[in-house]
Amino acid sequence: MVSSVTAVSDLCNKSWYLSVHEQSSLIEMKDTNMVVHINGKFMENMAAEGHNFQMEQFQTRCHAYFRLSASVALATDVFEGHRRSSVSVSKCANINAVWASLLVEEFVRLGLTYFCIAPGSRSSPLAISASAHQLTTCISCYDERSLAYHAVGYARGSLRPAVVITSSGTAVSNLLPAGCCLVHDGIKSRGWYYHMNSRFVPLFFSSFAVDVVEAKQDFLPILLLTADRPPELHDTGANQAINQVNHFGEFVKHSFSLPPPTDDIPARMVLTTIDSAVYIATHPAQGPVHINCPFREPLENYPREWTVKCLKGLDNWMSNHIPFSKYYNIQNFSVCGQINEVLRIVQDAERGILIIGGLHSDDEIWAALLLAKQLLWPVVTDILSGLRLRKLHGAFSDMDNLLFVDHLDHVLVSDSARIWVEPDAVLQIGSRITSKRISQWLAFHSPRSYILVDKHPYRHDHSHIVTHRIQSTVAEFAESLRNNYFPQKMSKWSRFLEMLNNTVAREISFQISAEYSLTEPHVAHGIAESLRDNAALFIGNSMAVRDTDMFARGWVGPSSSTLHQFLCDGLPLQGIRVAGNRGASGIDGLLSAAVGFAVGCNKRVLCMVGDVSFLHDTNGLAILNQRIQRRPMTILVINNHGGAIFSLLPLEETTDLDTLHKYFYTSHDISVKKLCEAHSVRHLHVQTKMELQLALSICQQSQRDSVIEVESTIKSNSTFHSILKWSAGQITNQALHVLSPVQDRVLDPVSLCKIEKMEYSMYRIQLALPLTSGPKNSEGNSLYKEGYILSLTLDDGSVGHGEVAPIGIHKENLEDVEEQLRFLVHVIEGSEINNLLPILRGSFSSWFWRYLGIKPSTIFPSVRCGIEMAVLLALAKQRGSSFCDTVFGYAEPSVNISSLSVKTDDVRMKRSGIQVCALVDCNGTPEEVSHVVSQMVAEGFTTIKLKVARRKDPLEDAAVVKEIRNRIGHEINLRVDANRNWSYEEAVLFGSRVKHCSLQYIEEPVQFEEDIIKFCKETNLSVALDETIDNIKGDLLRRLEKFVHPGIVAVVIKPSVVGGFENAALIAQWAQQHEKMAVISSAFESSLSLASYVLFSYHLECQAAAISTARGNEPRSVTAHGLGTYRWLKEDLAAETISVSTHPNGNIMEASVEDAGRLLQRFKTDKRTIHRSYCGEQMKPYRWTLDDVNFSCSIKVQEVGIADNQVTVFLHGFLGAGDDWIPIMKALSASTRCISVDLPGHGESEIAWKVENGASSMSVELVGDILHKLLSDATKKKVVLVGYSMGARIALYMATKYRDKIEGTVLISGSPGIRDDAVRRTRLAQDDARARYLSSHGLECFLKTWYAGDLWNSLRDHPHFRKIVSNRQRQGDAQALAQALSGLSIGRQRPLWEELRTLQKPILLVFGEKDTNEKVHSETEDDLIINLLAQFIDRPLLAKLQCLKSTSS
Repeated sequence: MVSSVTAVSDLCNKSWYLSVHEQSSLIEMKDTNMVVHINGKFMENMAAEGHNFQMEQFQTRCHAYFRLSASVALATDVFEGHRRSSVSVSKCANINAVWASLLVEEFVRLGLTYFCIAPGSRSSPLAISASAHQLTTCISCYDERSLAYHAVGYARGSLRPAVVITSSGTAVSNLLPAGCCLVHDGIKSRGWYYHMNSRFVPLFFSSFAVDVVEAKQDFLPILLLTADRPPELHDTGANQAINQVNHFGEFVKHSFSLPPPTDDIPARMVLTTIDSAVYIATHPAQGPVHINCPFREPLENYPREWTVKCLKGLDNWMSNHIPFSKYYNIQNFSVCGQINEVLRIVQDAERGILIIGGLHSDDEIWAALLLAKQLLWPVVTDILSGLRLRKLHGAFSDMDNLLFVDHLDHVLVSDSARIWVEPDAVLQIGSRITSKRISQWLAFHSPRSYILVDKHPYRHDHSHIVTHRIQSTVAEFAESLRNNYFPQKMSKWSRFLEMLNNTVAREISFQISAEYSLTEPHVAHGIAESLRDNAALFIGNSMAVRDTDMFARGWVGPSSSTLHQFLCDGLPLQGIRVAGNRGASGIDGLLSAAVGFAVGCNKRVLCMVGDVSFLHDTNGLAILNQRIQRRPMTILVINNHGGAIFSLLPLEETTDLDTLHKYFYTSHDISVKKLCEAHSVRHLHVQTKMELQLALSICQQSQRDSVIEVESTIKSNSTFHSILKWSAGQITNQALHVLSPVQDRVLDPVSLCKIEKMEYSMYRIQLALPLTSGPKNSEGNSLYKEGYILSLTLDDGSVGHGEVAPIGIHKENLEDVEEQLRFLVHVIEGSEINNLLPILRGSFSSWFWRYLGIKPSTIFPSVRCGIEMAVLLALAKQRGSSFCDTVFGYAEPSVNISSLSVKTDDVRMKRSGIQVCALVDCNGTPEEVSHVVSQMVAEGFTTIKLKVARRKDPLEDAAVVKEIRNRIGHEINLRVDANRNWSYEEAVLFGSRVKHCSLQYIEEPVQFEEDIIKFCKETNLSVALDETIDNIKGDLLRRLEKFVHPGIVAVVIKPSVVGGFENAALIAQWAQQHEKMAVISSAFESSLSLASYVLFSYHLECQAAAISTARGNEPRSVTAHGLGTYRWLKEDLAAETISVSTHPNGNIMEASVEDAGRLLQRFKTDKRTIHRSYCGEQMKPYRWTLDDVNFSCSIKVQEVGIADNQVTVFLHGFLGAGDDWIPIMKALSASTRCISVDLPGHGESEIAWKVENGASSMSVELVGDILHKLLSDATKKKVVLVGYSMGARIALYMATKYRDKIEGTVLISGSPGIRDDAVRRTRLAQDDARARYLSSHGLECFLKTWYAGDLWNSLRDHPHFRKIVSNRQRQGDAQALAQALSGLSIGRQRPLWEELRTLQKPILLVFGEKDTNEKVHSETEDDLIINLLAQFIDRPLLAKLQCLKSTSS
């Protein structure tokens, strides 16, 4: 029968459906005009003869039934030809006709073509639609009971349900007259009940109720459509209006009651109702299903206006002939071929989303994770899935491309994102999702394919968008897909969502961290970190579940060695079981349910509820006291003294406060503490973040039940939620703008480009004045400043420039900077950049680490600033847009700062630029300095900053300030900058003398950070931070917390000192959120940097105004930024210089935003200022050979640098190669000749033993002797050896033996050897065993086990870990490696501790920050190579090598 099946399949234009039957072995084809019976043999013969049926020959619907075996048959719709939907819904006369047509059409598509129609007026729309359909067979009878019994008979004969249509009232109920009393054969009826078989049964039996009973009792499927009056006519005495809802009680499998037709409800709701009803009726156990259909007039096809918006989401349905929602049962899924359609959807999807709803067990969580791993679709996890609070094991942070979109809810705050983020396929596993925004977004797009997998058969599709409903457990569904291949076609889509998600995640994290008070979002944001591996979370309803769903995040934790073995398969995380009463989502009984959950799951449960929910179930505390067979619980009560959720609803804006508090908030002052005391439950009250952290820690370690009460208020909670929502929307809009090309706004979010090359040139420009900070460089009578200009070229030829020009205020100098730049020139070449870099919210930090493999904190601030500038300008050139548009996401600001005004001479001036603060070095007498200041005021400067604390006596500076104020008046803003040069006493003395001088602020008045707030309190003078910000390391927001004090009014930010635009933007945002000025300040850079800072300042002014508006504050006055250093430039790096002049309509000194933008777009270097350039250099590889008595070897050598310079030789560790050192070698090549070698057995070096002369084994001593001969041939000079691990031990051996050749040694994680003989023997045995494993199993297996140990935890965290392992697999000869592992083992090497006592050569020891003694003694490679790079970036290796001259062991 295979050929006949093939023939039928070729003729069908849709997939076959399999069902299990025990009836006819024929194929039945039926339509309204003919009945044809064709047996399987006939079909087989037709196919063998090559007869082809043409679809256009069969223009009506046909049903096919084909038996494959005694128990399995095929049934499908075949030969449907080119028929589309048989109804033109959009042409229906009224909305009643629309709904009725949809009902009938969907029944037909589901194979229900037999309609039994009882006459009646209210059912007219249904009857007309059924009779008019071209594929239905209709029969009518005036007796509803007979008609229904006929339907029962049809179901028996065809094994398919008929559809019965009746009118309303007695046609359904046929009730006895009111008050009638029947007595017949012992059956008595009075009123509404009669006794039958010892049961009381409701007497609203319809005329076909008995047949309903028959169908139910004999498991026969029937669909009952009962027309009804609309609800406004019920209980009003209206004719034929009775209660028909749930009319048949338990005698139907299910009952639906549709609303009256309206175009306010999506019409697809009608289709999903029919699909669900038919599935329930036709699947075990089969039975009748009742659908009640109320209709308003007109009941005939009388025209009445309706809007086609209700047809949204039906385009795909109307373009084909298949049901809207298909229902499958997993039991028949794989066997019957239904899986093929689902596989096709999943495999064809290009913008898929995997939504993981509520899961109920650890097994389900694990199965969902496996499914996500297989599909590699972007994953949206509901809080109840258990995967939102996932624990990510640190050793596997890369997660193998598994993308969790945890912040989609906040991404969708943006209307633009709601439109642009459009999936073509959705796969949802688990129950309903919590997020209303995500549900609305899904309904808005109504994806072409929406697959819902859950273990129950019910609809759970309130948006009516599910196209494929699969009844299955998560594990069964995942298993059914396990052996199938899913092409990875979503890289662009995934990266797009990843970019948006990460951007919003950083913004939310920033907002929550920058708000130092304890907020409800903070509780949800960090809740995962308080949950241990064997913990579970029970979440209350209302705000508790919503907050955790919006703000909760996973966290990175340590992974044990036992976990490593199974995590190596690529599943780097585990879920945390989360539960909640989301069936009806009520707030009662939650505490009792949580205690029951704790008993049932046998985990340590943290229950998080609101105060109203807690008060609803205080009796649960009594159950809590009965600790039977459960672990201790922690109850976290968010007490905002009422129902805070109502403050987030629209009614809050339209309802007076008294009404809200009385009828919605239900505000209270009930003591949670006293309730706990009454039940002898420990109570902890917390009001700060630290107190919460401590309380959670105490409770998680305790063996007692505890209640933690978090104090909050409705108003503060509402305000902060509004800020978070606004911030998420703003940053998403900005990201979408940055991601879209400016011209046509067509989304191309993931276009990656590569950096073709980076070059730098050293410039020197003359100064008009000596710098106020740092040494004064001079040549003859000329003052000058030096720096570097970067030129970064993208693969499309776009070029961006950046400036790196450290001065005395920087911690790095020009020499440090150049070494780092030479290193980065090599590393950055060929690296990818993406479109989201300009968003700045952590994007650059992520790029440095993810793409370059460099920790951002190890890059010099001035270097990072220059690279960021070059990348951003290159991207702007590539996009053909302005720097402002590219970086800040708008060509026109969302808040127009031109509408803000500045009062000068009582004239309100509109702004077109950035105000510039003049800088004055306070040298000279008070009169001389005041004269200079007055001249600047005359030029148009409205803000002046004086450099003070340069004199011995602070009173002298005070005298200057007083003189200036007397001369220029109080309308000019006056700032002073002490640069931390005063002691606390000196600062207070100065402050006491200038307290009436109206200083805008004093910048860094005291030497020590801890005295700043003290100074503010004692003097009541305003202070600005500068050096304090520059010196902050680590967690910036936590370090800034103590400076929230209102006495701190400003933060002065130098981008080149704080580490670029990204860090500067973070600091500025913090300042603005705490109502402080963010002042951008230059560090005497050229016009290239100044123009960038002008545009950056403009962005910050816009941002400050927007933040003030969002927080309901009055906009602050505009800020004058510290860009007055342009006056120091006698020459400029830029051919076109920055424009600073008075406003065209007044006398305010400004830097023109438009001019700054044009300067950057047309930037050209003044070539006269360039002294030299560097664009990289090539390594010089060659081979060195040696033919010895016992062996011959060929060593690969690479070198770079000038031959006459000092020679430094680099020796790698086990599994390494000379290539590992190339970035370091190029960085040092300006002053050092650098040589690296592939040690014997590694890389491209080879060693062969001469067996005839007696084979010899490899040893440290042998390799050291070989290298000595190599170096003697390479150079006559002494050399410095730099060795890592195994290479370090070889270097140390050479230093002790060849003292005339070795000038010094740098040992990176090296050791002189193991002193203890027993330990040494053990280590030798271990290394010999590893060598045998390598020799017998090959390099690939060896590397997998080698890198699985705890020793490599930090290396596995590195983003280039897979690339590193891949490079290691290129080692050519596994046998040679095995010999090296055994022969060069530290267990075989003779300890060199005694030799060190007599060694007079300098030795420098370098260790990684995570090194332990065990690591130092081990043969490790890549982890500490990475640490070496970090050490180099942090402090140039050349400086370390120079220490050899003065440092000895």
